Amino acid sequence: MSNTQKILIIAGIILLVIGFTFPWLSKLPFGKLPGDIVVDKPNLKIYIPITTMIILSIIISFIFWLIKKF
Repeated sequence: MSNTQKILIIAGIILLVIGFTFPWLSKLPFGKLPGDIVVDKPNLKIYIPITTMIILSIIISFIFWLIKKF
């Protein structure tokens, strides 16, 4: 099996796990962390999840590092 096939299989498994655990994951405070910018004015709502993006980037980088290591 080639590396591309392994990566696609692992990515599929990860998506399945996320899909099955989504009801519990949605209760986590991601998206409402300190550092996330919310501008809420009449007729305008802007949401910029800076802290959430940084944390997710670190987690995804760690997952890809693990995949690459094995």
